Amino acid sequence: MTDPSESARPEHPAYETLRPVTAAAGVVLADNPSGMTLDGTNSWVLRAPGQRGCVVVDPGPDDPRHLAQLVDQGPVELILLTHHHLDHSESARAFSERTGAPVRALDPLLCLGAEGLGVGEAVGAAGLDIRVVATPGHTTDSLCFVVDGDGSVLTGDTVLGRGTTVLGDHHGALGDYLSSLQRLAALPAGTALLPGHGPDLADAPQTARDYLAHREQRLAQVRAALGRLGEDATPRQVVEVVYADVDESLWPAADISVAAQLEYLREHG
Repeated sequence: MTDPSESARPEHPAYETLRPVTAAAGVVLADNPSGMTLDGTNSWVLRAPGQRGCVVVDPGPDDPRHLAQLVDQGPVELILLTHHHLDHSESARAFSERTGAPVRALDPLLCLGAEGLGVGEAVGAAGLDIRVVATPGHTTDSLCFVVDGDGSVLTGDTVLGRGTTVLGDHHGALGDYLSSLQRLAALPAGTALLPGHGPDLADAPQTARDYLAHREQRLAQVRAALGRLGEDATPRQVVEVVYADVDESLWPAADISVAAQLEYLREHG
């Protein structure tokens, strides 16, 4: 889910076609573009070179054409979810039933045929070691997956290939998110960023640092708005100032991020 001020749609790879990205990862772009999903959801297919089986991360919307393309990448050994939002997880049950592969996520309620993922766990499948990194902020259950040996990290909606993500509506969302970005910034330089939406990027830690700088800029804008509106301003009042140049149909999403920023400023100054 993207920041509504940064959701312009550029050219994109063909929908429902596997596009190789790294030695171990390829992506199938779902045909579900919107203001919140950019050009669509990226479903990632992971396998070590020479392996038949694969891991699918975020099978995406329950769309027959998209699922058929993912099934064709099999045999599927495992399905992983970066978080619960339906543009990433809606098809997980149907995809599991078609492939026989278990579904694993941080939230045990999203799992099928397997237990919930543990933070720091190393998952072995399709000839790969996939490390689970907790990255709350967009949601409480957001995860990133570091593919050891491939030099890549799958970031779901924590860091996108274009624009920035909307913060969650849970208590402490911004503080959680800043800590998550710091974890990603600590990855080795040149780690490829494989996002849930938008294009893949060459350097995940640099992108995380750019996100941290962006958050500081947003906080400065919110502080300035509070200076004009008063300390008791509502999220919508702040949105009307900070997002004045954004289509009003996208303001409800901006309300969520601004509410998280107001909470953070009122607790941390």
